[in-house]
Order: sequence, then structure tokens, then C-alpha cells
Amino acid sequence: MAENDNGYSRRSFLRVGGLMVGATAGAAAFMQGGGAAQAVQTIPTASAFRIPSGPRLSGAYLTGLDGSVIPDSWKAKPFALSQVTLDQSVFTRAQQQMLNLAREYPADRILAVFRTNAGIDTKGARPPGGWEGPGHADEEAWGPGDYPGKNAPRANLLRGHFGGHFLSMMALAYAGTGDQDFKTKIDYLVDALGECQDALAATGRYSHPGFLAAYGEWQFSALEDYALYGEIWAPYYTAHKIMAGLLECYRLAGSTKALEIVAAMGKWIHSRLRDCTPDQLERMWSIYIAGEYGGMNEVMVDLYAITKDDDFLDCARFFDLNSLVDACAAGEDILDGKHANQHIPQFSGYAKLFDYTGETRYRDAVTNFWGMIVPGRMYAHGGTGEGELWGPANTVAGDIGGRNAECCAAYNMLKVSRLLFFQEPDAKYMDYYERTVLNHILGSRRNVDSDTSPEVLYMYPVHPGAMREYNNVGTCCGGTGLENHLKYQDSVYFQSADQTELYVNLYVASTLDWSENGFRVVQRTAFPQEGSSEITIEGDGALKVRLRVPSWSENGFRVSVNGSPLDTQSTPGSYLLIDRVWSAGDVISIDMPLSVHAEPAVDDPTIQSLRHGPVTLLAVNDSAKYQKFSLYSGMTLDKGLENVIVPAGQNRFWMGSQEFEPAYSGAHTKYHMYFERSEPVIAFGGVSSAVVNPARGDKTTFLDVLWASGPFANRGEFLTAVQDTSQQFVNEGLLGRRDRQKVLIAAGKARL
Repeated sequence: MAENDNGYSRRSFLRVGGLMVGATAGAAAFMQGGGAAQAVQTIPTASAFRIPSGPRLSGAYLTGLDGSVIPDSWKAKPFALSQVTLDQSVFTRAQQQMLNLAREYPADRILAVFRTNAGIDTKGARPPGGWEGPGHADEEAWGPGDYPGKNAPRANLLRGHFGGHFLSMMALAYAGTGDQDFKTKIDYLVDALGECQDALAATGRYSHPGFLAAYGEWQFSALEDYALYGEIWAPYYTAHKIMAGLLECYRLAGSTKALEIVAAMGKWIHSRLRDCTPDQLERMWSIYIAGEYGGMNEVMVDLYAITKDDDFLDCARFFDLNSLVDACAAGEDILDGKHANQHIPQFSGYAKLFDYTGETRYRDAVTNFWGMIVPGRMYAHGGTGEGELWGPANTVAGDIGGRNAECCAAYNMLKVSRLLFFQEPDAKYMDYYERTVLNHILGSRRNVDSDTSPEVLYMYPVHPGAMREYNNVGTCCGGTGLENHLKYQDSVYFQSADQTELYVNLYVASTLDWSENGFRVVQRTAFPQEGSSEITIEGDGALKVRLRVPSWSENGFRVSVNGSPLDTQSTPGSYLLIDRVWSAGDVISIDMPLSVHAEPAVDDPTIQSLRHGPVTLLAVNDSAKYQKFSLYSGMTLDKGLENVIVPAGQNRFWMGSQEFEPAYSGAHTKYHMYFERSEPVIAFGGVSSAVVNPARGDKTTFLDVLWASGPFANRGEFLTAVQDTSQQFVNEGLLGRRDRQKVLIAAGKARL
């Protein structure tokens, strides 16, 4: 084993540091043949992870292998990825397309930048390209003390990040399928990265034997001297991606070597940051992009949870950006002008720091931060940010530009939402999750097969006449895109911490193997193309089932068990509880009628999007100007738009000659996510009053106020609402009495 100048190899360092004493519950459970344990156990030897014969591994084997550690503070927790299998749905096409890439993409291409940096033969492989391209021909792998300065030749300074995401993709693919080919590729990648780490340590050029990167250590030193973006490029961001990928290979694929490598990296980073002053760290993390560190605090907390080494928890806190944490904890919104994806992943780390320190400032910061994004900075498909930056609070229409909604930001907001749900199971987090994973994430993957590219978006723009620009090999969103489509099953179901409750969060055709609790749950649905789902409980015994009642389900959410309707009121944006003793074969039937509805922007009610249930609809149109649509004149008592918008199947619609497609389609068309609502005249059911539709100072019109009080159970309720609303506008001086009479006459003649 190669050694560096201080006499420590990576392996000997780990033995000295005592990092081989910890392991997670999944590994221990596999050794013992039981369910997931909670206590930290001794890491098994590699022989414990011998692969059984056969092309695929069982879900039970993979579940036992899962090395996730669940904090004691969580009220809800996920199932292992291997416990949930997707059946045919809108999600499976993207899942299968990405599994194909995982199988076919050569591991040596991913390793090329690491091997070059370590002076190891690349076996003739070319790097992936883009940001994951080679360094400058005259660039050296400079150490912390021999970097010649900002005029030195350098290129592609984020290289290595894409490889980290690729590791995560392979681990997700293996956990989700049990395909041993993925495990073989994981082992090859991890072994090769271990060789690179050893080779770098043997040079004696770097500060610690745990150093691993696809460039020299100089970027980290330059950041400590406050180098700006351009001279360096987010070195801790790249370190996080590598570490997170290695940790996933341990957590999901049982690679103890991956844990060994990542723990050594953690010790290296701790050794660097412990010598920095608090003021120095605050300034470093405040630097635009150069100080971007992804979720370094999260991965350090995860390492602590696995190993119980206090250095890692201490190191996680070195990444505190206190100015941001304290402001968010106090409910002060200082996000305007900040780089969205530089900061969103930090909050996943702060959430986990609360879990392991109990410091409420972290919890309050994350909770308040989430509320600053949703809904006030959230676009119709769940994305956030313009030009990668946030705009003012409660500004959506006013922040529509040419480069909205970076996909990395959506990826990380989903992670924050899950963690908040685990701490406090509130349906609002899963409402956001459904919107974003269905529209933004699924829609970011082009509907084509590729062996060479993730075929995903960097931005999912929202401006008129936008075009989706797929591919993105080597970019940050190309990296998160490698992961996004292989974990759709991770939030369909959750369980309570005491395993007595099942949360059904998403209506997706799927099967849950909850054998440790004696249940198997099968969900059959064509959702979101149809508004119904059937859930079969296979197993006997007591279980509380909580069904999410979507916030968009204004037309009702009706549930029956074995054909008998439940006499339970459902409230949109909550969970409906079914508490009973189940018998094998019991069936829960859910009816949640889908309808098309308009959703105004929070800052301008005239700029709106159309949704069909949870599906954001895109108008296929190449015009660079907002299209103007009128909807109220054809609206029915239940606020339905079937007289205006005609369904064409599979969440496609027509409004006259205008076609709409679902945001999740993966198509390559020019589109409008938003339109300008134009309701110049008060009209009901096709009957015009010939009276101008008056507007208040905030642009809210008479018709907006009227229909906001719907839906209406009958014609009488509607006419009463017209009388009351028209009188309000008369009292406000916005409607004359004679015009009010015309409005009342038109309402009486309306064909609703």
C-alpha cells in the first residue's frame, strides 16, 4: 500500500482514526438476517457482502444491504429504495432511459480525469466532456504550497463532480434493480478511485492522505485566500459530489471500500477547515460560486451518523453560513440576489444538523427558508430562480426571464422538502414534491434513448416561446440529472418512525414490500392521466394508512374500502386517516376527479398557468409574446373549464386552435408555461353583460373575486355570489348601479 511522506497510508490512517468501528443498520441487519437495526454496529468484512449467484438480487437482500441511518428525531422515515418497485406509469419511461445510460456508459471515461490527475494510465479513455473535460495541457496537479498564482494555465476546474454523480447513479440503479452488472461497475469505479487516492498520497505533495480530486489541492488553498470565481470553481462543491457518490455506494451497495475512501476524504477536509477562523469560513462561503459547497455539511453529518466520529459533526458545522442561517431562523428574507443552487443544498445539511445537535436555530432556518421559496418564488412547474439567482420575495411573474428554473435547484428543493417532512409530516411538503417531481424533474428528461448523454435540461425555462435545451453532459444539472430519474420510487410511501403508520404520498403505480411489518401494498393507477387509484393491502393486522389529499383536489376526494364509502371528510392539503385491522386482499379505492384550472402568479393575477390536477400544461406556441386567453365566460358551476378546453387524451388539450401538452412530456417543442388572462367583459355561461370587467388596484377583477368564492353547489349559490360581489364593487366605486343590473340580468340568463 502506497504511503505519503508522513508515513500514513489511507488504510492505516483509517485504522489509527478508528473509523472502522461504525456501520449502519442495513449492513448489520444483513449480517444477522433480520430487519433494519438502529444501533451503530461494527462494519462487516467484505466477505459479508458476497453476491449470491444469479443475474439479479432479491429486494430483501438489497433492503438488508441498505446502510441508511435514521435519526431518532424523525417522526416519519423512508423505505429502502429496493422496497418500492415502480409499475408502468409516466415515470417509467425516464427511469428506463436512464438505466440504459447507466448500463452502457463506460466507467473508464468517468475515471479519466481522476487517473490523469493521479498520474495513472487512463486506458485510452476520453473524459465525458463539457465541464467534465480535461485540464489545461500545461496545468499541474499543484499542491497547497506550489500553486503559481491566478495567471497559471488551467481549465475545466469543476472536473470530478460529474463522476461523483455517476457513482450516485450507479448506486441508485443497483438498489432499484438488483442488477449485478451495476454492482460490478460500482466496484470497478470505487477500486479505481481508491488507487487514485493512494497515488496522490504517495506523492507527498498534498496536505493529507485522504485528499482525492481530479485536480490539485491548490483550489482549496486559493479559496482560503478568498480567490474568486474564474480563478477557481467551487472546489468544495466538487468534493461534495465525489463524497456523496461514494457514500451512496456504501449506503446502497454495501461497498465498505467506498466508506473507507470517503471517510479519509472527510478527515482531510476536517484537517483543512479546523485551522480556518470563523470569520474566514464565513467569508469563504459567502463568495459567489467559488465558495459554493453543495451539501458538504450534509455529507459530513451522514459520515458522523455512520461512524460516530465527532470530527465529522464538527466539520459539518464548519460549513455554517451564519449570516444566512441566523437571518432565516429569525424569519428575515435576505435571498434576493443570492445564487439559488449555491444555497439550497446547504439547508439539507442544516436540517440534519438539527437532527444530531438539537439546535432549534437550524430547524427554524430550514422551515422558514422553505416558506420563502414556496410559493413566493416558485414557478408553475416547481422551479425557482432566474439566471440562477433569486429575485425579490413573492415575485414570480416579475421574475420571468430568459433563464429560469435551474434543474439542480429543483433537485435540491426536493431533498429539503423530504427532510422537513421526516421531521414534521405536513402535506404541504408532499404537495410541493408532487408538483416538482412530476412536472420539472420528469419533464427535464428528453423522451429519447441515449448511450452517451443524460439528455436532461440545465434550465427548464418558463418565458413565452421557450425551448428546452437537452443534453448537458458534464454540467451540474447533467450530474443531478443522472440521479433524478432513478429514484422516483423514494417518496411514494413513507412510514411512521414507530412503523405503525403508512403514508401514501404520491399516486404512482407501484408495489411496496413491507415484509418486516407483514404487509405488501400494491397501487394500481393510471394517474395523472386519470383521477383514481386502487390500493390493495396484502397482509393481515392493524395499520394506520394516511392518504394524501392533494391541495388541487377541490372537486372532491372520495375513498372507499372494499366498496364501502368512508364517512370521513377530506380536506385538500392534508392526510386522510384510515385506522383499521386489515385482511389480506382489502382494497382502498380513491376517486379524485381531475379538472383543468388556472393558477395565477402570486404577484400578478393576470399572468397565469393552466394545470390539469397536478399536471402543469404548456401551450405549444413559438411566439415570444404572452398569449391572451379568456376562460370565465365558459366556466361551469364547479369551476370546470370543459366548455373552453377540450381533452385530447394523455393530458393533452385544445383551446380552439391552441394545443397544450403536459410539462412532463420530454418533448422538444417551443412552448408557453404562462399566459395573460384577458377578461375584458363580464360574461357568464356564454352570455355577455356588455359591462367592462372592473379591476382593483392589485389587478384583481370582478370575475376573479366572484369565481374565487366557488365552486357553487347550485345555480342559487352562484346567483347569490353574483349579487354579493357586484354590491361590493358598487360600494368600492368600481361598478355603477345600472351596470350592476346588467350583470345580474346576464347571470340570470347564463347557461351554466
